[in-house]
Amino acid sequence: MATKTKSSAQRDTPKWEMVIDLDRCTGCQACVIACQAENNIPINEESAFHEHRAIQWIRIERYWEGEFPDVKARFLPLLCQQCDNAPCEPVCPVYATYHNEEGLNVQVYNRCVGTRYCGNNCPYHARLFNYWEPVWPEDLRNQLNPDVTVRTRGVMEKCTFCIQRIRRATRGGEAVEDGALQPACVQSCPTSALVFGNANDPDAKVTRLKNDERHFRVMEHLGTDPSVTYLKQVDVDG
Repeated sequence: MATKTKSSAQRDTPKWEMVIDLDRCTGCQACVIACQAENNIPINEESAFHEHRAIQWIRIERYWEGEFPDVKARFLPLLCQQCDNAPCEPVCPVYATYHNEEGLNVQVYNRCVGTRYCGNNCPYHARLFNYWEPVWPEDLRNQLNPDVTVRTRGVMEKCTFCIQRIRRATRGGEAVEDGALQPACVQSCPTSALVFGNANDPDAKVTRLKNDERHFRVMEHLGTDPSVTYLKQVDVDG
């Protein structure tokens, strides 16, 4: 059998995945702000956090390890894991969420009726429900991204790996050069902790990193088969 070449692999249907190196993450939340701006996410006022109604498609989970004064902060960027065996998909009664051929867990906003079944079935708490109609101050309305739908009250929303950027980059049907396509969170990370690419390309950086000896997936024991791989933080004593 002939060996599969790089060019033929790139012509295959892509499988979009992400790798997050926790050894590089500083918890700066640049990815959170970039995602908010790129995807027209409603402004989160203080009251929304107090009521546990804040909407963040990607959030930085922070953990503390050790006892004072020898305490270490651990940061874990958490977003929709784009599971290949997604528990949110089979419970939607109107097929508003489904898995496409490129490995993305797609959300169809104008089909969603807000049952919140998918949010209840997501073990990562990565799906958010719009409790209010989004409102922006007059001087901020011009900054909304015209490529992204503004979601209305009563629908579920979540990370899509910036599907609007994926569609724009792959519109011509040609293979996308590795690293040329980046979601907003990846593009904004100052330490390059996030890497995105086509996992069906054996030469892609994301393919190499997902097989690194430090790799793990969040709650992998649930069998959801996430498309987001994390690399463990490296601790050097001394």
